[in-house]
Amino acid sequence: MTTESLELLYFFDPLCGWCYAGAPALQGLAERHGAALRMMPVGLFMQPRPIAAIAEHAWHNDQRIAELTGQRFSDSYRTQVLLAPQGVFDSTALTRALVALGEHDAALEPRLLHVTQLARYVDGVDTCRADVVAGIAVTVAASAGLALDADDFATRLHDDETLAAITQRRVSDARRAMHNLASTGVPQLLLRVKGHTEVLAGQALYSGADALLERIETAT
Repeated sequence: MTTESLELLYFFDPLCGWCYAGAPALQGLAERHGAALRMMPVGLFMQPRPIAAIAEHAWHNDQRIAELTGQRFSDSYRTQVLLAPQGVFDSTALTRALVALGEHDAALEPRLLHVTQLARYVDGVDTCRADVVAGIAVTVAASAGLALDADDFATRLHDDETLAAITQRRVSDARRAMHNLASTGVPQLLLRVKGHTEVLAGQALYSGADALLERIETAT
């Protein structure tokens, strides 16, 4: 199978715990088939709400994810993110940051997603804050030889109307594409290869990179 014959659309939200469950699979996918991978942010959590309103439900889901996949959710995440007194749950800054880095190099999008997931769920960093997201994005960009200023990037995430519009178009396109799938949840991976189309979700994405890559390789 050649890269030219393969198309992979990954539907996600950067604050989705179940997307973190599939992080190892996505990382392997990006490393093996990065040229064929398109990140499809659906904007599921781009409506700000107090973190306290969802903290108990989120932690319950997180424990299910940990049991199912072995993905780590630390005490630091629970105390510093979920139980933050003034915390806000909002994936807008993260989604805009992914889009902004993708303007330079699409390969930076899954890389930033993975790094911010680890920062949130393991290190207990509040990745809903634009300044925090900007700092992480600058580090990820630097690893690819791209120099960005953290303060300028944070300002873009807050105030850049062009970036906001481009992000909204990406989200709208992803939602339209997902509407045509059998399920509307995330994460989902739409696989197209040699005339074959298949939607992979759930256990197909939670079983790790090797299992997912093998399934793609054997697709006809």
